[in-house]
Amino acid sequence: MTSSPGTPTAVPTVASAAVPAVAPAAVPAGRLADGDQPVLPLSGGLELRPWRLTDTDADALHAAGQDPAISRWNLFRVDSRGQARARIERLHERRRAETGAIWAIAPLGGAAVGLAGLNDVDLAAGTAEVVYWVLPEARGGGIAVRAARRLSGWALDDLGLHRLSLYHSVANPASCRVAEKAGYTAEGTLRSAQLHADGWHDLHLHAMIAGDA
Repeated sequence: MTSSPGTPTAVPTVASAAVPAVAPAAVPAGRLADGDQPVLPLSGGLELRPWRLTDTDADALHAAGQDPAISRWNLFRVDSRGQARARIERLHERRRAETGAIWAIAPLGGAAVGLAGLNDVDLAAGTAEVVYWVLPEARGGGIAVRAARRLSGWALDDLGLHRLSLYHSVANPASCRVAEKAGYTAEGTLRSAQLHADGWHDLHLHAMIAGDA
């Protein structure tokens, strides 16, 4: 049937396509920021604890920022105790914003000898990047491996993240050994993925997901 002049033609209705459901957040907002940052015990009389605004912790961070290996592979410098204190304050701000969570590796009751933490935290996606370094005087005893393993277990089992990534320059085999011993699976190489002082570096990517042994 045709419509008469001036009479709008009826438009057939079409069933709308089903809109896929939005995936729920892997970890509810607030879980990382609520309460105090936990202290995580390690073997060998060590622990992962929050960084403190003390002279001893600021001096440890300052020393790390001046160490050639740490500054080279972690791409940061700290040139004074004041800069170290400001950096520690930013670490705590990042946890409150739920974008990161960084611990000092330290003897019980002692000054920091290293760092382990989560960068680029995305609670909704359930992902984060694991980072670590150890001061020269504390290297060689497997501290980085123990810290990375303990932190990863907490992030997956207690915080509830699903996937942790760990990146390092292909020119840094020591970090590769840490990743492997901590239980991370090598997944491939990211070509020309990070700019260092001597140019662009390829990165090895390792990962651990919830349920990995």
